[in-house]
Amino acid sequence: MKIENTEVVVIGSGIGGLSCAALLARYGFEVTVCESHSIPGGAAHAFERQGYIFDSGPSLYSGLSYRPSTNPLRQVLDAIAEDLPWTTYDTWGCCLPEGKFDTKVGADQFCEVLQNLRGESAVREWRQLQKVMEPLAKAAIAIPPAALRFDIGAAIVLGRFAPSVLPHLANIAKLSGSFGRIMDETIKDPFIRNWLDLLCFLLSGLSADGTIAAEMAFMFAEWYRPGVVLDYPIGGSGAVVDALVRGLERHGGGLMLNSPVEKILVEDNRAAGVQLRGGKEIRARRAVVSNASIWDTVKLLPSVGVLSEFRDREREMPECDSFMHLHLGIDAAGLEPNLACHHIVVNDWEAGITAPQNVIAVSIPSLLDPSLAPPGKHGIHVYTPANEPYRLWEGMDRRSEDYARQKEARAEVMWQGLERIIPDIRSRCEVTLVGTPLTHERFLRRHRGSYGPGIPAGKGTFPGPKTSLPGLLCCGDSTFPGIGLPAVAASGAIAANTLAPISKHLEMLWQIGV
Repeated sequence: MKIENTEVVVIGSGIGGLSCAALLARYGFEVTVCESHSIPGGAAHAFERQGYIFDSGPSLYSGLSYRPSTNPLRQVLDAIAEDLPWTTYDTWGCCLPEGKFDTKVGADQFCEVLQNLRGESAVREWRQLQKVMEPLAKAAIAIPPAALRFDIGAAIVLGRFAPSVLPHLANIAKLSGSFGRIMDETIKDPFIRNWLDLLCFLLSGLSADGTIAAEMAFMFAEWYRPGVVLDYPIGGSGAVVDALVRGLERHGGGLMLNSPVEKILVEDNRAAGVQLRGGKEIRARRAVVSNASIWDTVKLLPSVGVLSEFRDREREMPECDSFMHLHLGIDAAGLEPNLACHHIVVNDWEAGITAPQNVIAVSIPSLLDPSLAPPGKHGIHVYTPANEPYRLWEGMDRRSEDYARQKEARAEVMWQGLERIIPDIRSRCEVTLVGTPLTHERFLRRHRGSYGPGIPAGKGTFPGPKTSLPGLLCCGDSTFPGIGLPAVAASGAIAANTLAPISKHLEMLWQIGV
């Protein structure tokens, strides 16, 4: 049996795992990342088909094209001295029950939308919500995510930020409550309430009642500040992954692809390393960090002893639903010249924002970066964001006729949503890929194809990186609130900081200027 040794093993090369590993390498640790897929990046990886480069997951970025930034991913990139080119834009399209229109990030422009749709009283309510959210937004960004750690050193590091934190202490305490309560106290207009429900769902996979105030406060700080723009990485989401891998390897870390972890080795009641499929062992002198979900991490642990705590955590962790995906390569001739690159489609407010297949997201990133598609073509990613029930697909044979028929039927809502934006879309397609929860589960290594945990505000907390098993830490969307790239990057940085010497952590914060 071949045995290798390192200081830290990271299981999984999602954005959380890569952020953790790259930062650990920058701190001077010997780090090895084990990835089961042939492509790094987890749910953010990119893939190529017939000259089209597709994003497998995230498509909406902000706070990454400038610095200093409150975005945790930007802070990780700064810490490992990596960057990539970004293009910026401010407009996205909406196809809602009220009609089809474009809107922009920024508070003033949304007031124009409200004026046209709902009138002056709605504008007043929105302005009042802005006033309520302003101190909460300042509280949400008072402590840089890169400063967080979960050990005794946290008090020392956070002490550096005491002058900026103290004025916001009362509001920081409010951030763990439900945003729905704030909305109920401020907003009566039904369209604004539906709109806020939609934003919450896109951020957390939950309605406003279930979304913690911190997530919306952070969004208000980002999206409704003066001069705000949205960002897109040149090269797509794969370029972000590449930047993290470059930082990892330039600082001496290693990435092993096609290396699925079969078990976490536990010796003397301590995580001692991992065993890969095929029997190879990688011993970890300092720690094992799992970027797998809590549900998948449980499967890697011994069936006795340390497992009980993780079983309890797994049972108490509710999961969001899964996805349907369309990846399309199309002929772009004659398309509307001012087509927005991102669109949100809502079929029915009355059904509830989390209802199956009620919300459809559309991303056409080649409008921003033409290199992602052949000349004269566009690549499109359409998906139902965390509203496709896994139970409809559970146990199906992916090679069966039943699966093929259900795949076609459940994809229809995405085609219909896209036809509201490009009416002749079906005749334009040159590449058509349909993904289901089983696809999501298989290629993105997601438990039951899930978007991640869906812990409602006030009904549970995210556990952070520490576990009761010495030597085992966790990062990723099972550990930190706010599903998406900023949250998982923060989770990876927190895990790395928790292992790092305080002096090196403080030096990193000084370097990135937060």
